[in-house]
Amino acid sequence: MHPILEAQQFQTRRQFFLGAGLKVGGIALAGLMGAQRASADDAVHPALPGLPHFPPKATRLIYLHMNGAPSQLDLFDHKPGLQEHFDKDLPESVRNNQRITTMTSGQARLPVAPSMFKFKQCGEGGIWMSELVPHMHEIADEIAMIKTVHTDAINHDPACTFVMTGSEVPGKPSLGSWLSYGLGSESNDLPAFVVFTPTFPKESQAQALFTRMWSSGFLPSKYDGVALRGTGDPVLYVRNPPGVLRSDRRAMLDALGELNQRNFDRFGDPETLTRISQYEMAFRMQASVPELTDLSGESKETLEMYGENVQTPGTYASSAILARRLIERGVRVVQVLHRGWDQHNRLPKLMKGQCDDVDQPTAALLKDLKQRGLLEDTLVVFGGEFGRTVYSQGTLTKDNYGRDHHPRNFCMWMAGGGIKRGVTHGETDDFSYNIAENPVHLNDLNATILHCLGIDDRRFTYSFQGLEQRLTGVEETHIVEEILA
Repeated sequence: MHPILEAQQFQTRRQFFLGAGLKVGGIALAGLMGAQRASADDAVHPALPGLPHFPPKATRLIYLHMNGAPSQLDLFDHKPGLQEHFDKDLPESVRNNQRITTMTSGQARLPVAPSMFKFKQCGEGGIWMSELVPHMHEIADEIAMIKTVHTDAINHDPACTFVMTGSEVPGKPSLGSWLSYGLGSESNDLPAFVVFTPTFPKESQAQALFTRMWSSGFLPSKYDGVALRGTGDPVLYVRNPPGVLRSDRRAMLDALGELNQRNFDRFGDPETLTRISQYEMAFRMQASVPELTDLSGESKETLEMYGENVQTPGTYASSAILARRLIERGVRVVQVLHRGWDQHNRLPKLMKGQCDDVDQPTAALLKDLKQRGLLEDTLVVFGGEFGRTVYSQGTLTKDNYGRDHHPRNFCMWMAGGGIKRGVTHGETDDFSYNIAENPVHLNDLNATILHCLGIDDRRFTYSFQGLEQRLTGVEETHIVEEILA
């Protein structure tokens, strides 16, 4: 039996009258405040009462996740001194007997592999960036680079689950679901939380994506992220079949809604209400999604800024411009998950292909948001689930190497609402193997994201399994104050 139904059927007389009293009081209060609540009641995705906790600097989030873990050594963590250590064994004093994966633990040696790419300092803040991301050089003054993010997980699936849900254990709500639950959305015609899983270079080494990265977990299922497809209709069956008019669909939904409402009145299962609301959202999306994906109104200059793939559905460039169009239309969270960043071998070739795919559209997204006045209250996050090792996995040569998983430190950047511009936070050792100063745990990063959106992570909870659950877990968290504007 469903636990909610069981609780209703077996509650005591005292519990019934206690609950009834509270409900009557709530009805009376709602009547007194009816005029003030009218606009909130009309919202399809209302915020929780009392949220945000304080005035937010950002009102929406775009999260660009590079699934597979980009190498910080080849992108943002410049270590010129490593050239002197080429093909020498990683000093044990650096590794300090820390765990490594079984993919390299059996190697006879751990040879140091300096990056073969050139770096330069970009923008007024002098943020180090490699030649692999020339378009990101142009947005250096907009971002805060964090070089000392670290995680507890050393393999992809638990690490991706951790970065998106705050836990390695499946079943927890994703960041986007927490935000849509707490803050709702300004759009009545689109989901509060939208996800893209774009294409990636064919020869790249891709890790699987699991829906838990945008799942609502133990929250009601209406807070799931809605994944828009890259081929065919963005949403399956978004179009009516031949011969079915929109008025026919409306009549069908009205009849179905009445049946579902009767079912809810009888059994009280909140998932029935979710089903009703999702049917209604699907009906509205039949009109809103085709308009969303029609880029004919975009200027030639804007389309060229995102690159040649922008009008190819399902690409990263297409996902980037649609992310901007979604937040323009009131969507709270957009998540883009780009696969193929798991370079255990052939890193120089494979990573160049990955960067060619995402560099220009990512820079264009920030420029586009800024030009439209949206960046000042949109938070943008860019990063992966962990970093890569300084030593080579497999054979090392002057022009070829691979890198294993490295959870001890990696780079992520943030930009937009609430974030300082053109700054670098944290420093690693000479081998990009350990954090030298200002560590940032992933839970600290998520707490900082929530803070920018006006949420105190310690007060943002949901009761489940006898615990006040939080995105950031039960351990102490620290807002990264140094990157806040």
